[in-house]
Amino acid sequence: MLKTNKSVVLGLYVSALYLICAAPVLAQVKCLDCRDVNQISLEDDLFAELESENKKTELLPSKMLITQRLIWGKNGLARITGIVPLSEENRLRELKWRRGMLKTHQVIGYTTLAAMIAQGIIGGKLYNGDYSLYKLHKDMGNAVTALYFTGAGLSLFAPPAIQLNKTKGLNSARMHKWLATIHLSAMIATQYYSDRDRDMHKAAAYTLVGSYAAATLVLRFK
Repeated sequence: MLKTNKSVVLGLYVSALYLICAAPVLAQVKCLDCRDVNQISLEDDLFAELESENKKTELLPSKMLITQRLIWGKNGLARITGIVPLSEENRLRELKWRRGMLKTHQVIGYTTLAAMIAQGIIGGKLYNGDYSLYKLHKDMGNAVTALYFTGAGLSLFAPPAIQLNKTKGLNSARMHKWLATIHLSAMIATQYYSDRDRDMHKAAAYTLVGSYAAATLVLRFK
């Protein structure tokens, strides 16, 4: 459990470090596969709305994640410390940061999925009696956990999108969020049962891989 906690802390630390240092560097990276990212990062559209005399556009969306509100809200840390004051110019800059962070989130997602599949193969051999793989299984588990929470941190702490007219009904972005709730719960269950209940650990792991794969791939569909 201690090793697992270290992996979680490492993942969140890497996300925070990225938020502070690397986001501006990746600001110019474009996401070609993710419809949601492309929609929320249209600086020209935002510029046109902000400069419109007949339409008032809020700089921040009415709804944000708690993690986003903590940093990027009107009274968030970035605002009250004066590091990133709330202004039209800074919001355009934040949208570029968001695009870079979500693109990195996407890349880490594919990497994490590949690591999960490898972990599943190793775990299957371990369950079949090849106990020489026990240490490798544990080490791979810590690596998967660190990757998972690094990717999650990039998504949770990315600057909020602009206020958009939400599409009604089921869409890929909404499915991605629903599946994220499932695989986060499965990740927690997998770690909790790792040394407590072999069957529950296995069932949670399968749920984790299945829901994470679906969440990773669903954004490739329009």
